[in-house]
Amino acid sequence: MRIARLILAIVASIGVAACGSSGSSATPTTLLDDPTGVQSFGDAANPLSRDHVDTAVSYPQSPPVGGKHSGAWQNCGIYDTPVQNETAVHSLEHGAVWLAYRPDLSAADVEAVRSFARQHSHVLVSPYEGITESVVATAWGKQLRLESVSDPLLAAFVAKYEEGPQSPELGATCSGGIGEPIE
Repeated sequence: MRIARLILAIVASIGVAACGSSGSSATPTTLLDDPTGVQSFGDAANPLSRDHVDTAVSYPQSPPVGGKHSGAWQNCGIYDTPVQNETAVHSLEHGAVWLAYRPDLSAADVEAVRSFARQHSHVLVSPYEGITESVVATAWGKQLRLESVSDPLLAAFVAKYEEGPQSPELGATCSGGIGEPIE
């Protein structure tokens, strides 16, 4: 019990030190109640757009964390090829967590991400060109970049944000959209 309180105090002090940035959609902030390292985008004063569009969108984050997106959502599940940003963002709006991994990740690390995702209904897994981290976990307005697929913060992120309160369309389905996951 003493150790748990000590860890909680350390985490809280780190979180307090990390706070202080503005919450605008252009600048990420780390919030005290988020798992360590989570960046937040958008806030009540500057919310992420929820508009549906029929065109490609140029997102300020890679992978994107929200904003204008396709009217169709990406079915949750595991993909072995990249998915379209605009459909994945719509899935985020429905409460999905997108686990984008570096395409040159080892087969064992890819399998570790897939194995983790199999335990969840609102998780989307796909390779993502251009990221340097092993895996980037993204939910609507939230993102965590990890160097290791076995980092325990990955599980903490999914536990907090899969169908979490940040989801604009909480309770919406993550199936019946587009795409055919391999699993």
